[in-house]
Amino acid sequence: MKTKKVAVYGLLIALAFIFSYIDSLVPMPFAVPGMKLGLANLVVITALYTMGPKQAFVLSIVRIILVGFTFRDPSTLAFSIAGGLLSWMLMSIFRHIKLFSMTGVSIIGGVAHNLGQILVAMVYLESGYVIFYFPALLVSGVITGTLIGLLGMLVVKRLKNAIKD
Repeated sequence: MKTKKVAVYGLLIALAFIFSYIDSLVPMPFAVPGMKLGLANLVVITALYTMGPKQAFVLSIVRIILVGFTFRDPSTLAFSIAGGLLSWMLMSIFRHIKLFSMTGVSIIGGVAHNLGQILVAMVYLESGYVIFYFPALLVSGVITGTLIGLLGMLVVKRLKNAIKD
C-alpha cells in the first residue's frame, strides 16, 4: 500500500509540475504581474477532494519548491509559498465545513493565492501601493478559480468512477 501511495504522489507532483510549466507558457491578455491560469491548482484541489488536506498540502509545497528552483528565481519562492499556503489553508477549511461546492472552494483558493502573493509583495517592496493590483487579481482569481473548479469536479467524478470499477 505504501508503494502505491508513493507512486500516486509522484504522478500527481509530476502532473502539477507539468501544469506549472504550461502555465508559464500561456500568455495572459492583461499586463498584471503574477496573473496566471493556475493549472497546477487542478491537481491540488483534486487531491484535496480525493486524498485529503494533508496530501494536498504535501503536493502543493513540493510542487512550489520544485517549480521555484526549476523555472523561476529561488527568491520568488516566498511569493509562491505564501500564495500556496493561504490558498491550501482556506480551501481545506471551506472544503471541511462544506459551505461551498468544489467550484466555490476553488474560487476561494484562487483569490487566496493572489492575496497571499500581494501581501508578500507589500512586505518585500515596503509599500502598500501593491494592493492596487488586487482588484484585477481578484477578478482573475474568480475566473480561473471557476474554470479550475469546474474541471476539478469532472476529474474527481471520473477518478471516483475509475476507482469503483
